[in-house]
Amino acid sequence: MTAQTDTSGSVTTVYRVTGMSCGHCEGAVSGEISRIPGVSSVKAVASTGEVTVVSVAALDEEAVRAAVDEAGFELAGQA
Repeated sequence: MTAQTDTSGSVTTVYRVTGMSCGHCEGAVSGEISRIPGVSSVKAVASTGEVTVVSVAALDEEAVRAAVDEAGFELAGQA
């Protein structure tokens, strides 16, 4: 599991998403995950398949999975 809590109390988690191949893909995944309550930032990188999410508390993985599915991709788990 790759989740870290920093000194400000936020949690950073890195997820693996399969199927992203371009900037449009990154934007779709980032946009859907950004809608999850408590998420403060999202950075998706198509070339690595990694999505870094900063949130006020640990996120429910099923909520992240549903957001990634809505964007048309598959959550492979945490990096």
